[in-house]
Amino acid sequence: MKKLYFILVITILVNFCSFSYADALFNNKPDISGEGAILIEEETGQVLYEKNPNKQLYPASTTKIMTGILAIELGDLNDTVTITDEIIEGIDGTHIALDPGEELTLNDLINALLIGSANDAAVAIAIHISGSVEKFVNLMNEKAKEVGALDTHFVNPNGLPDENHVSTAHDLATIARYAMKNSTFREIVKNYHYTIPNTNKKEESRNLWSSNRLLYSTRKIDLNGEIIPIKYDGVDGIKSGYTNAARQCLVTSASRGKTRLISVVLKSEGKNIYTDTHKLLNYGFDNFEKTSLLTKNEFIDNVNIKKGTSNSIACVSEKNFNACLPKNYKNKIKKKISLPSSLEAPISKGQTIGKIEYFLDGDSLGYVNIISNKSIDKIPFYKSIVKNYLNGKWWLSLIVLFVLWRIIIHIKRAARKKKRSSFI
Repeated sequence: MKKLYFILVITILVNFCSFSYADALFNNKPDISGEGAILIEEETGQVLYEKNPNKQLYPASTTKIMTGILAIELGDLNDTVTITDEIIEGIDGTHIALDPGEELTLNDLINALLIGSANDAAVAIAIHISGSVEKFVNLMNEKAKEVGALDTHFVNPNGLPDENHVSTAHDLATIARYAMKNSTFREIVKNYHYTIPNTNKKEESRNLWSSNRLLYSTRKIDLNGEIIPIKYDGVDGIKSGYTNAARQCLVTSASRGKTRLISVVLKSEGKNIYTDTHKLLNYGFDNFEKTSLLTKNEFIDNVNIKKGTSNSIACVSEKNFNACLPKNYKNKIKKKISLPSSLEAPISKGQTIGKIEYFLDGDSLGYVNIISNKSIDKIPFYKSIVKNYLNGKWWLSLIVLFVLWRIIIHIKRAARKKKRSSFI
């Protein structure tokens, strides 16, 4: 078990690189009022800014990111969910006034969860997926560890206050990064309005509005002395949250050009949550850009092959490799290619031959495997004789021929001797 846990931790560290350029390269880091914050590039997971990234804080309704992605992965959006008394008993905070016996689709409930931030919808989803809130919470915690959120512990599916219900800026960014890879999740959280149609218990439809004002609001904030709208161009999700204990919390995804960023701000106050997020996103987009360092199947080098049907093989990159770099820093990237001087056949197409690793100021940005671009069979023995001769190794061929000649002479002499003895 300890070995499996160690492997899990190493895998997480590889997939979620914590190398921070900001600490080493920039003095103009944003002043964030929230108690915990982080900014990462979505594809690579590279950290561009952090403030108390691993401090456990209350996540409030940003919890629903995990609830939502599990519902999408484990449920059928067309399922009909029947509301029971258990679902609506003791629900505090935001809700959509569900009634006992009411029937809604799972899709309606997920939209109510992620857009309307409905606490009763979260409980309905949990019971529908797992049969009980407790079992669903176990799934939440298992998934958190699976994706790398190791300092997170969930107690409920909606984020209502509990001293044991905690997460971190780093972990919420990790969960958000995972969730945003799901196309259904992305399509839901980019919307700030959703309408639940009338049901068997409600004659009128219900209109839901997101509390994430970055998606739509013309209300103003003071950003470094400039009065601007809260709405931020390029924001496409994902979830806000608030309780008295957690204060204002916000997890945000935004894209500009080829770069997509995810920011997290926890325990901020009032409109500062939006000011903090503007500062983080501006810092990321102004100072960094996603840069292609390697493309899939890009030629790297040739490697000599021994005892093969070919004398050499072309080695290529296994996949694309991008990095989120400080602007104008591409020429400062160093690379290290690790390849053997020769290999012995047979070689399979796609076989890992070596690796190419990239560095910035001595820190590793990651690596890509170098693979063979074709298969090479081992050459048969009789063909190797011809090949060696053609390659100038005539002396080896002569030795082989001499040995064969001596074997034939020996066989003939033995045959003649046997023949003579038969006449005696």
